[in-house]
Amino acid sequence: MEIIPLRAELHLIKPAFGQTYLWRDGSELTLVDTGIPGSGPDLAAAFAELGFRRADLRRIVLTHCHEDHAGSAAEVRGWGEVEVLAHRLDAPVVRGERPRAEPVLTEPERALAEQFAGFPSVPPCPVDTELDDGDTIGFGGGAQVIGTPGHTDGSIAIRLPAHGVLFTGDLVANSAEGPLLGPFNTDRARARESFVRLAQVPAELVCFGHGDPLIGAEGAAAWRALGERCQGGPDAVPDPLG
Repeated sequence: MEIIPLRAELHLIKPAFGQTYLWRDGSELTLVDTGIPGSGPDLAAAFAELGFRRADLRRIVLTHCHEDHAGSAAEVRGWGEVEVLAHRLDAPVVRGERPRAEPVLTEPERALAEQFAGFPSVPPCPVDTELDDGDTIGFGGGAQVIGTPGHTDGSIAIRLPAHGVLFTGDLVANSAEGPLLGPFNTDRARARESFVRLAQVPAELVCFGHGDPLIGAEGAAAWRALGERCQGGPDAVPDPLG
């Protein structure tokens, strides 16, 4: 488990696999994503190291239903009075009411997918609040929900306009070559369209589901450059695995 401070009120926590983000509003905490199943002890250890109590957690916001994001939601929800929020189209998967749709893999993605085979199954978790594009969540001065379908039907990004922070989920990943379309999409064409839309959202700190956040003036400039590139439309989206 690794903890990376991004701002006084924001930390990146890396459990065994995946990335989660912990936001603090005074004494109230919000967790964006939860890692793979079994990540609860790592997250609890991170809370303790940061001087927080598990009882301080008020909500879990899931960017989508995949194992490395929703995997420990049920366990962490059991810490106390914790609200779980997910998009209405992914909520049935999180609840265990239906299986998740499988991604349509490109040839370059097939070998990559083999590296991530064998994740444990996700325990069903109640979803207390179903979200939709344009909704507002009560943390970070008013968190805006941005629908980003294509990775999954119910993928979302979260924007904190009061702080210039953007959580992209898995629609966008960050690599050594810079931000690109995340792999393993159920509808690649739709994901590209969502990518174009999201790249136009202004942000000073961009937090990805996979890859290092874009921080500081250099990171903000890189995000602006991506937005300018994507004004050319879906064909301009960086997609080396397409």
